[in-house]
Amino acid sequence: MKKYNARSKMLISLAVSGSIIALTIIFSFWLSPDNLITDFAKKSLPPTFRHLFGTDWLGRDMLTRTLKGLRLSLFVGFLGAFVGASLATCLGIAAATLGKKVDSVISWLVDMFIGMPHLIFIILISFAVGGGIKGVVFGVAFTHWPSLTRIIRGEVYALKNSQYIQISKSFGKSKWYIATKHILPHIIPQIMVGFLLLFPHAIVHEASITFLGFGLSVQTPSIGLILSEAVKHISIGDWWLAVFPGLVLVLVVKSFDNIGEQVKILINPASANE
Repeated sequence: MKKYNARSKMLISLAVSGSIIALTIIFSFWLSPDNLITDFAKKSLPPTFRHLFGTDWLGRDMLTRTLKGLRLSLFVGFLGAFVGASLATCLGIAAATLGKKVDSVISWLVDMFIGMPHLIFIILISFAVGGGIKGVVFGVAFTHWPSLTRIIRGEVYALKNSQYIQISKSFGKSKWYIATKHILPHIIPQIMVGFLLLFPHAIVHEASITFLGFGLSVQTPSIGLILSEAVKHISIGDWWLAVFPGLVLVLVVKSFDNIGEQVKILINPASANE
């Protein structure tokens, strides 16, 4: 029986997780929107070969609703994670390079955001910027930067005392030049891993606030809204309305989390023993 070494297992794990995400996105575009047309003759059908996830109380195909709703959640999660990682990068570099006063202010902001529940901040920020998809994106983005900011700040502090940076300072290079030409290229791996690990958290929090009824309108397909609507029908036996969307959400979120962890190990093998 063939044995796989640690590297082979890691690559297989990455391939499986990547395939799950890719297939989810591909099928979300491939499935016809006609499956979302109301058809009361097909309402509340259990899972069959024709409707793998069953149908809802309006006769809409739940597989199509789930994948298209998850695609929107992925889009919102991507934007939120991207903005959050960008903000963390700017603040982390600023905290480590612009003096003690700036460091103190940014550290205070990090502690404040970490100390408060994410959902409360997401809801408040979402309402402050006008709600909708824009509100959810800003809410997710402005609550998922503190942990990554701390990591980048620590990495920059370790780099700023390096010999080549001291030589660059002695040649009269500005702080902006040193930050963009010397420091930023070295922390790109940490930023990439941080972004990948922020992604699943952003998706889960987007689903959470839409499940609670905040942010997106009921006409917008979202995995959180699908689960929220399903709760009303579980009591009458339509279990598939919540089970399958929930399982797909968990599977995709776990796939992103696994990719982030595996890339982290590839970049820093010592982290495998943490």
